[in-house]
Amino acid sequence: MPTDSTRSVLTVSHLAKSVQTVDGPLTILHDISFSVAEGESLAIVGASGSGKSTLLGLLAGLDTPTSGQVYLMDKDISAASEDQRAQIRSQHVGFVFQSFQLIDHLSALENVQLPLELKGMPRHEASAKAQVWLEKVGLGERLNHRPKTLSGGEQQRVALARAFVTQPDVLFADEPTGSLDEVTGQTIIDLLFSLNQDSGSTLILVTHDLALAQRCQRQMVINAGNIVTS
Repeated sequence: MPTDSTRSVLTVSHLAKSVQTVDGPLTILHDISFSVAEGESLAIVGASGSGKSTLLGLLAGLDTPTSGQVYLMDKDISAASEDQRAQIRSQHVGFVFQSFQLIDHLSALENVQLPLELKGMPRHEASAKAQVWLEKVGLGERLNHRPKTLSGGEQQRVALARAFVTQPDVLFADEPTGSLDEVTGQTIIDLLFSLNQDSGSTLILVTHDLALAQRCQRQMVINAGNIVTS
């Protein structure tokens, strides 16, 4: 368990992940240990297949490790049940997916207010707060548009607003610019760090984009499931 819980929001201890294949067990991550301080920004970088997205899923409690521990906000999510991990995520975590993961039949406003409603906020309050965040990302005129009528960059802006609207302690982002062209991607990078600075959330992202990684305070390189530099 982290010894300095007032400063560390995430502590990883001897984390490993293996999966069973037709040829036997395949180890994706080997003995990973590190911690992330409150308010810090960390980029996890590495080649495709290096294990970085698997690691991010374990850190966010979307998956469970084969061995080792992940403490998120002083809670051992590696030992928690699926329902317990979901509860911890709803209380502390925001997540930005590369593929946006917006709900097609909901408007931009409804997509952003949904996590607030799931936390028990009355609909009118959730709607008002969601509108504020959509205005922050420049989509105040697109509140009632569904995802299919929005560009890729606009969909990612909705995803950012949805991730930040709950004011999470930790924001995880998986290749947040991976589906975007260079110009749109740079705009999203600027917006991501602006929102992060305003919210004070701890930011942990996975990327192959070195320009994005260099915007973070710290870079951690993963190669073949091992930390190379941190």
